[in-house]
Amino acid sequence: MSKKSKAKVGSQKMTTMDYVIFAILTVGALAILIPFWNVIMISFSTQKEYADNPLMLFPKHPTLESYRALFAEGLIGTGYLNTMKILVLGLPLSLFLTTSMGYGLSRSKFPGKKLIFMLVLFTMIFNGGIVPLYLIMKDLHLTGTLWSVILAGSFSAFNLILMSNYFSGLPESLMESARIDGAGEWKILFRVVLPLSAPIVATITLFYGVAFWNGWYEAMIFLRKADQMPLQNVLRSIITEAQVNAANASSLGAAGKQSFSMGMKMAAVFVTMVPIMCFFPLLQKHFAKGVLTGAIKT
Repeated sequence: MSKKSKAKVGSQKMTTMDYVIFAILTVGALAILIPFWNVIMISFSTQKEYADNPLMLFPKHPTLESYRALFAEGLIGTGYLNTMKILVLGLPLSLFLTTSMGYGLSRSKFPGKKLIFMLVLFTMIFNGGIVPLYLIMKDLHLTGTLWSVILAGSFSAFNLILMSNYFSGLPESLMESARIDGAGEWKILFRVVLPLSAPIVATITLFYGVAFWNGWYEAMIFLRKADQMPLQNVLRSIITEAQVNAANASSLGAAGKQSFSMGMKMAAVFVTMVPIMCFFPLLQKHFAKGVLTGAIKT
């Protein structure tokens, strides 16, 4: 680009529509950030202060009582540990299943490709339900173990479609060149396809990671022991217990200090979000490209 054209681009003035779009985006950003900030501030406030001003932007007397009550019994650490186990075991398994099947369905000469793809789409519309899944896990003797939770959430038809569409957009000549050099399909996948697929791999990793992190339903169905519960189920039980205790204390007119249940809820939300907030920026640069490219078949 010449100096003249650079100067022309740099000297462009904002039009009225640019200001309108900027204002709309600003309002949208505030609509997201203000409730998020309010959640954090409620977690640091007292029950009286929250009752006086539910939409506070900063508490006058910040306190850590909600966090102390949340971490008092030490179950949060167990929940974090179990959730990390599910992530460490489930995330590689999910990525392997999705990438391998997505690569197979992206090849035009794969036998039975259309039938398999239709069967995958069928599962997105019609689901067998939790009872058949529970019976399968019971027959495999996996109920009561973390593997039941991992296997129940290890595959997503939506993620498979994104991955397959992205692989379909890669040049076929690269695979043909690798086959001529004697490479098999597995070697082509790991040595040729995946190094070129960082955006979609990062996107699918984020999708599966968030799903495993926020998962609670499968654990509620398949697990029975408290020391096996993931973070979301632990937080749910702590908050439910605090609400019940507060309701009983109020109905009986019991004196003494009660837990601020709303503050504990917001503290639980914040504790749950922090790891994902730290993880997302690492994949953000690939996320938009992966979603757009994988969602459109080229």
